[in-house]
Amino acid sequence: MSMAPRTDTQSPAPHVADSHDLIRVHGARENNLKDVSIEIPKRRLTVFTGVSGSGKSSLVFDTIAAESQRLINETYSAFVQGFMPTLARPEVDVLDGLTTVITVDQQRLGADPRSTVGTATDANAMLRILFSRLGKPHIGSPKAFSFNVASISGAGAVTMERGGQTVKERRSFSITGGMCPRCEGRGSVSDLDLTQLYDESKSLSEGAITVPGYTGGGWNSRLYSESGFCDPDKPIRKFTKKELHDFLHREPTRMKIAGINMTYEGLIPRIQRSMLAKDREGMQPHIREFVDRAVTFTTCPECDGTRLNEGARSSKIKGISIADACAMEISDLAEWVRGLDEPSVAPLLTALQQTLDSFVEIGLGYLSLDRPAGTLSGGEAQRVKMIRHLGSSLTDVTYVFDEPTIGLHPHDIQRMNDLLLRLRDKGNTVLVVEHKPETIAIADHVVDLGPGAGTAGGTVCFEGTVEGLRTGGTITGRHFDDRAAVKETVRKPTGTLEIRGARTHNLQGVDVDIPLGVLAVVTGVAGSGKSSLVHGSIPAGEGVVSVDQAAIRGSRRSNPATYTGLLDPIRKAFAKVNGVKPALFSANSEGACPTCNGAGVIYTDLAMMAGVATTCEECEGKRFQASVLDYHLGGRDISEVLAMSVTEAEEFFGAGEAATPAAHRILTRLADVGLGYLTLGQPLTTLSGGERQRLKLATHMAEKGGVYVLDEPTAGLHLADVEQLLGLLDRLVDAGKSVIVVEHHQAVMAHADWIIDLGPGAGHDGGRLVFEGTPADLVASRSTLTGEHLATYVGT
Repeated sequence: MSMAPRTDTQSPAPHVADSHDLIRVHGARENNLKDVSIEIPKRRLTVFTGVSGSGKSSLVFDTIAAESQRLINETYSAFVQGFMPTLARPEVDVLDGLTTVITVDQQRLGADPRSTVGTATDANAMLRILFSRLGKPHIGSPKAFSFNVASISGAGAVTMERGGQTVKERRSFSITGGMCPRCEGRGSVSDLDLTQLYDESKSLSEGAITVPGYTGGGWNSRLYSESGFCDPDKPIRKFTKKELHDFLHREPTRMKIAGINMTYEGLIPRIQRSMLAKDREGMQPHIREFVDRAVTFTTCPECDGTRLNEGARSSKIKGISIADACAMEISDLAEWVRGLDEPSVAPLLTALQQTLDSFVEIGLGYLSLDRPAGTLSGGEAQRVKMIRHLGSSLTDVTYVFDEPTIGLHPHDIQRMNDLLLRLRDKGNTVLVVEHKPETIAIADHVVDLGPGAGTAGGTVCFEGTVEGLRTGGTITGRHFDDRAAVKETVRKPTGTLEIRGARTHNLQGVDVDIPLGVLAVVTGVAGSGKSSLVHGSIPAGEGVVSVDQAAIRGSRRSNPATYTGLLDPIRKAFAKVNGVKPALFSANSEGACPTCNGAGVIYTDLAMMAGVATTCEECEGKRFQASVLDYHLGGRDISEVLAMSVTEAEEFFGAGEAATPAAHRILTRLADVGLGYLTLGQPLTTLSGGERQRLKLATHMAEKGGVYVLDEPTAGLHLADVEQLLGLLDRLVDAGKSVIVVEHHQAVMAHADWIIDLGPGAGHDGGRLVFEGTPADLVASRSTLTGEHLATYVGT
């Protein structure tokens, strides 16, 4: 084979296609960003840091990721776009050099009772196919192993036109599903406590029904008292058997009441359909309180909580049913799948093996596939979403992560760092929003936003290498090498909370005394049983205030003033001074601008194109009627008060003509948790994760309780904010409260009076007490993984 001789001796000039090695952002103004312009290197790991609320998520998620997603969506036909979420173009002048973005955020997986770790990751889908091919006895297609498919059958005559004649044929069909008929694939059954539904000593006309919304003579109560099925003047305890059945269980029946067509239905199925079918977190507080009081959930006796019917449980591979496989820890299930040697399903086994190995590799081997998705923490949910990307062959894409180290023990952070670097080394651009110094340290490029939060942030304070950050003089640089010292003297407990034989989830009969009147920290690797111990053994109730990581729910009409209850005393103060109704000072009630209905903006839906939001010309975005803005308190109208920051409002309502003690107390709590910069009317949808958690903490601080249980309060907090949090925890303890914190952050561990360490590993390798004592003792003994990392952290 001959080759043409080369005439040039110099290396060729770089191809023009290789010159696009930067993502350029110019003039970004999304949320609080102030004309930010940066250049991000491609195929490198870039970490975005800065105090909570400084604009990191606005830049990475709301600008770069959102525009990439919008441009990809525009490549589809108008028909397809009609079914996709519509995205507006971010507020930015130039976005250049974008690649396809894959976002891995901290949004919790859906809390639907039918959603499990297996269904969320497609591992269940592969297992169902495996059992439908290899299971003995063979019971049917993959649907026969699905707890979301019910078994149904039917038969009848069908009429069709054939050759100009009408022909009738008999047809039948059947679908074999895996759903347990008793619990309908939920794994648990609910029983209603009838004493919470009605007072049997009263008659219907005396208001016997005590369910919220069924009292006070409204349509719901009239439906039962005027139905004619039971005597409205007879006490319920004297109902005949038929009357009681019609009152509680009757099938839907059409009837007329007061001349209006209505559907009558027994009280129990009506409540189950209208209240119990909803997500508990989405309920109004008084409805949720009733449901918690009236409903008891027990494991389904027919399927023993597996969600599957007897047929699905009877088909086995090597003595293991699909229910057994889903109940195994994933690390054990991976070993079992590895032992299956069936050439007929080899590609399926390979794909399933890769998925299960990814769980183990990412540190989630302690989970089981039947674990409800809604019970995963934010960090676990984020890592579950990462699984589908680990073995991906895609290169030259941009991965965007939102604090991937949340909920991770220092021991696990190194593993997460390795995964981020592996994604980068495959030729991808990796953008990470992060606060942990261990992850910032591995970055090729760092962007530090700030200098403050909210309106005091939104600018780039530093851009460059990690070494440059250390000496750059920014707030992140100054705190980068901060290390909290172990307490020399610790507080003495005022009592103990005894826990004996705790066996929730993977706990193995743990006996522990949690000291009261001090700052106690429960720690251990992810999956070691910390939350099981704290939330499973210390029920939130009388005297216990539990602040978990559940997301704040709220629309764009919700803001810090409405969420914390601050708006109520403010409205009353305005109403009292001006002699009018409090409802006038609510943008969701009588005071709302009629043109925009109190939203401040008018939304125009443009079908598959992004909707347009324009400021309401009538109220100029103030959300209130002009007449309402004529009423003043301390020289300010209601829209000016909602535009104040927490710090400004704390001063305004603290003294003088506008002094309102109830409002001032709430504002003081908001300032205590470091949210002094938030404006009272800022929509909750614009708050960062760290801000939402602190807003929740501030709200719970108002509750009367002697014991505070906090679940990873440092999540989403900058190094500088952690100091402020430790000060807040100290103030709570010094005020006579007991504070129990589930935490991985070494600064909180070092600051504790008492540490309870669970482990030594995760899942069935954990669930045991491996250390209890002072932080100084833990550092000195170095007897556990936590002890080793804490000793390294404090530099001993």
